Amino acid sequence: MASIRARRAVMGLAAVLSLSLAGGALGQAKKQTPGQPTPPTAAELKQEADRKATQAQQQAILNGLMPYVQRLRDDERRQGQERLQRFRAELQKQEKATQDALARRNAAEQRSTQLDKQWMANEARIAQISSLLKEREGNLGELFGVTRQVAGDAATVLQQSLVTVQYGVPTEGEDRAEFLRRLAGARALPSITELERLWYELLREMTDGGKVVKFKTQVLQRDMKTKVDMEVVRVGPFTAESDGQYLGYLSSQKTLAQLNGELFGQFRVVGRALQNASAQNGYARAVVDPASGGLLGLYVDRPNLARRINEGEVVGYVIIAVGVIGLLFALFQAGYLVVARLAVGAQLRDLRNPKSNNALGRVLLAFRGDVKKGENAELAELRISEAVLREVPKLERFQAFLRLAVAAGPLLGLIGTVIGMIITFRAIVASGTSDPKIMARGIGQAMIATVLGLGIAIPLLFITTGLAALSRAVTQILDEQSQSLLAESVGERKQTSA
Repeated sequence: MASIRARRAVMGLAAVLSLSLAGGALGQAKKQTPGQPTPPTAAELKQEADRKATQAQQQAILNGLMPYVQRLRDDERRQGQERLQRFRAELQKQEKATQDALARRNAAEQRSTQLDKQWMANEARIAQISSLLKEREGNLGELFGVTRQVAGDAATVLQQSLVTVQYGVPTEGEDRAEFLRRLAGARALPSITELERLWYELLREMTDGGKVVKFKTQVLQRDMKTKVDMEVVRVGPFTAESDGQYLGYLSSQKTLAQLNGELFGQFRVVGRALQNASAQNGYARAVVDPASGGLLGLYVDRPNLARRINEGEVVGYVIIAVGVIGLLFALFQAGYLVVARLAVGAQLRDLRNPKSNNALGRVLLAFRGDVKKGENAELAELRISEAVLREVPKLERFQAFLRLAVAAGPLLGLIGTVIGMIITFRAIVASGTSDPKIMARGIGQAMIATVLGLGIAIPLLFITTGLAALSRAVTQILDEQSQSLLAESVGERKQTSA
């Protein structure tokens, strides 16, 4: 490209010089036109000399450019031939590459045809072998189904089995529960090795489940973070304890854990005796929990009386307050009625000497001391009825409140039940699920309030009935004795008038 540009520049320069020479010659010809024989001046002669010098110089330049232009033309021709040779070589390479690509394509098509034939042959072979496999499976298909079912059932049992703690987690290979779950979900027939392990795991679980074993293992503490090595006694797949402390089994972590509370009394005594027992001691007592610690955990978590009352909240305290007030009134009135009944019984044995320390004595004194001689029977009856009625309120004191407490107890419990149900429904709406743990608070409050209401109503009902019986007994004696006194008074007046 550079040589081409140089050549073009030289050609342009030569053209300019040629035009200049032509212009000078034309001007000279004009000046020498016939008919103008005027002789040239000195300035014209000088100008003519300069022009001729310039033309000579330009002619010399043109004479020097011609060989250079010829060399440039030769170089350009040579470079054109070289480019043509390169283009032809490149074309030959492209043609060869094209031929190679065509050869590879033909080979690939041939290979594809062969693979298609082989694939079709393999498909036919697979179909033939599958048909032969189904024919030869026979009872193995039924055995495979039973194996999967047994493995699935056993995987859940072994996962929750307390015996797993004794074996620990294997450092290599599959855990027995994981192996059984994989076997239950397999789509191919199990191998002989897998069937043997299935049989071995089931047999080992049955054998070790009937033993009482003492071993060391790590036990998760109550903080649910720390693990401590402890000597544990396992009673079959049911219970595990260490030095009187009963342990629960966490199937998710495959470890033993301390319960949230302690089991005292006979539980601890039995646990320590079992811990210290040996094979020479014969039989030993043990605590058996079929839920592998679950029932013991529920036993430990049982709320005490204060906690149960606290679960009833305000309604529970109101019910208890009503019950306590009613019980105090009932005890006071029961003491009063017992004393009154004893005093009236003593007065019955000595009616001729009435005393003012009992209801019957006060009625007798009112009849014998206040009734005037000569009063008619109607007035005497009214006076004695007045004396009896004066004693009745003391005998029936607090019974109205007790009857009210008996009726209000279940109603207050019903209020607590309704409040608990409202709390439960709100928890369901807030969470969007019916999880029993979320509903436990409201249901617990409802049940506690109901129990407290019935708990005060039923005892107060019996107490109220007993107090009413005592008061009626005393009132009956007063009525009988007042009627007897009235009858005697009427009889005496008839005899006097006769």
